[in-house]
Formats: sequence, structure tokens, C-alpha cells
Amino acid sequence: MSEPIYTGPKLVVNITIDGLTSENIEAFLPYYDESGFKKLFLDGAVFENAQYAFSPHDRASSIAAISTGASPLDNGITGFLWLDRKTLTQTVCVDDEKYNGVFCSDSSSPKNLLTSTISDELKVATGGKAISYSIATNRDAAILFAGHASDGAIWLDTQTAQWCSSEYYFKKTPKWLEKYNDRHKNSSLSANASVTTLALECVKTFSMGLDDTPDILFVSYDATLKDGAEPQNIYMDVDRELGKLITSIEKEAGQGKVLFVVTSSLNTLTKDNNEANYGIPTGTFYINRTANLLNMYLCAIYGQDRYVDDCFYNQIFLSHETLDKKRINISECLSQAQEFLLEVEGVRAVYSSRDLLYGGNKESKLGNWYNPKRCGDLIIEVSSGWNLLNEDNLQEFSSRAAIVEFPIIFYGANVVPQKISSQVTTDRIAPTISKALRIRAPNACSKPALGLTFSK
Repeated sequence: MSEPIYTGPKLVVNITIDGLTSENIEAFLPYYDESGFKKLFLDGAVFENAQYAFSPHDRASSIAAISTGASPLDNGITGFLWLDRKTLTQTVCVDDEKYNGVFCSDSSSPKNLLTSTISDELKVATGGKAISYSIATNRDAAILFAGHASDGAIWLDTQTAQWCSSEYYFKKTPKWLEKYNDRHKNSSLSANASVTTLALECVKTFSMGLDDTPDILFVSYDATLKDGAEPQNIYMDVDRELGKLITSIEKEAGQGKVLFVVTSSLNTLTKDNNEANYGIPTGTFYINRTANLLNMYLCAIYGQDRYVDDCFYNQIFLSHETLDKKRINISECLSQAQEFLLEVEGVRAVYSSRDLLYGGNKESKLGNWYNPKRCGDLIIEVSSGWNLLNEDNLQEFSSRAAIVEFPIIFYGANVVPQKISSQVTTDRIAPTISKALRIRAPNACSKPALGLTFSK
């Protein structure tokens, strides 16, 4: 019996836009070209109310969730940085001294990503024949999109202004990338325009989407609002690059043969916006001072020793070594610590590792984020509007419970245009792409595919 003929998209282009919000998309709609956001909203399947299934999140954890269809609890990427429990040093999510940089000094790999990605599964399903590349200005975005089996994750080195990668992906320097860097030395292109130019070069170089084996390309743009930059100009820049990318790839691979997926990678760790100047209730919670006071409190209960190892953002790490040495029950110690912390001004809630792993919060957004190997023993939520500050390392963010709306858009590959207002989560993107490609979803993905309709 002959194998069934593959009828899915020949190329998937998965695009994230850092900082993208529905509010800003709609605000500048009259200024867009016809080939960017307007085309996506008119001709695509638009899920208008998308959310992340976990919180907090930043660019790294957002993109890892999109590529794996899983939350940090499973994929291990709780953020761009976390505190290593053994060394008490900050760890970048894609650092790996085993693999040197290609055209850059950053040693990187996807080793900390604990699950498979869409790209990995496509490679497995096609016996390695599928072509897979990831292109972003930031290495965490490029690597976490690409995963373990991709042909290459490529990012922009800020020191040399060259596109670079890791020896994890390239055993020898890729000639096509070297030639590209030589041709674009001293380029005046914006970062987003550079992403588009390299993405199109990649598609053309490897003839992506032109044979019977489906390929996948990941692209990351930046729409974060920067000091001194007009939001309208930022969104118009992204719109232009989207239009160039979509138009050129459809021309290269054939209209109707490419599935474009567009969504946002958001950052909920926002900084103080001087709300006190406007009479809004606020305050500053100093976590490093509080951690020292907690250690003194535990000393009063259990005797002099070091019970608190360190703090990182809103997390406090207890010394398991001390607790084991003194034969102190960790659940009892966590309860004592929670009672103390809840009395501190500016604290709204305190969650222990036991609460998040075994209690009623396991399926909450915080529970989906909490990974015991990457997070502290105590997680503090400050009151809404309050700012958390660590005076030792200047880590800072403010608490906001307001939901930031953003879309998930599927366009092309005979997707029927529609608007869906019901809330969906980004961990359903991976199974939806997998279903379109006729492959299995990533190995930690447990959510169903979104309901897309395809025309014949």
C-alpha cells in the first residue's frame, strides 16, 4: 500500500512579536499597509482574546511555551534568568559552556529546555528531512523556538552587529551566513528589518516550502515600547516587516501553501510607573530586607544559623542543607515563614513550594509557572500597584492583575477567515500547528488544538 499523500502546509512560519498588544494594534490600524496587520485580521482566523496559561512570564518563558505547548512547570523555562540552587548564581536560560558561539562569544544551547518543540517533532516525523530555522534578535528567543533538533538558531550579536549562532547547531561555520554578514556590514536597517532580510535569505537559500516535505521557520520581531520612541512608529515598523515577510514568502513558496502563525510574547514584570505621583495607592516592598528579617525570625524559633540562602525577584530560597542538618521539617518551616511574611506590609499572598506542587494552586497560573528545580521555596505576591525591589541586585517589578489582551492569528494554507472572541491560551498553538502538519504534538503538550476551519 502506498503512503498517503501529504496535504498540509509546505511551510509554517511561526512569528512572535515581543510586547504586542491588541490595544496598540487597533490604535494604529489606519496607518498600516494592506499586506501586514490588515491582511492578517481580514483574511486570517483571529483568536482575539489570548492569554498565557502561567504567570509571571517574560520573552523567554513565553516563547518556550509557544514552541513546546507546555508551561514552565514542564518545559523548565521559568524566565530568561533563574537562580541556580547549588551555586546561588544567576543562570541565563540558554547558557551552555560546552558549545562556543559562532561569530559571537556567547556559549549557548537548548539543554535547559526540558521537552521537545514543534521543530523537534517535525524533524522526527520526517526522518530529519524537514528544514527548520529560527531567527531572532535575541539568542534566548532564537534557541527556545528552535529547540534541540533544528538546523539552526540564529540571532543578532549586539557587540559585533553580526548574525551569529552556537556550535550546538553548526559543527562548522555556515558559508551562507558568513556571506550574508559580509554583504550587510554597516547596515542601516532596523533590528526588525534585519530579521526580515535574513529570514527571506534563509527561505531562499534552502528552498523552504518547495518540496513535498514540510518545513518550519520561526521569526521574532520586537514591538516593545522604548523610551523616546513613538508607539505609532514602532507598530508601523513591525507592520511593514510583517507585510514584506508574508508577501515575499507567499511569492517564493506559493500562496495557499504557507501557514503563518502570529502572536505576542509579553512581559508581565513591569517596572514602577510613578503611580504614587497620581495618588494611586502604592508602596515599595524590599525583598532583600525581608529575607534578612525572615532569617532572624527563624533563628528565634530554631536557633542561630543560616536558614535563608538567597532571594531572587519575588522568590526566597531556604537553606535545605541547614534544615537537614538540624532535622527541621521543611513543611513546618515553610508554614512558619508564610505566617511571618504575611504580616509584612505590601504582601498580598505567600505561596510555598508545597502549596504549588501539591495544594489547590497546582493548576493556577502560578502553579503552571512554578518549577521546583528553577524556583525558590517561597513565592511572594505583593499588593496590586506595589513595587518589589531588591536593593542588592536592583531587580525590580510591580504587581498588576489587569489582563493584557493580545491575539493569536492563523493565516494562509486555506485557513477560513473568522473571529473568535472566547479566551484561549498560547500553549494551544503547538498542537494546532502539529495537527496542521500531520505530526504528533511536542511531548509535554497536553492541550487540544484550536478549532481551525480549512477551505478545500
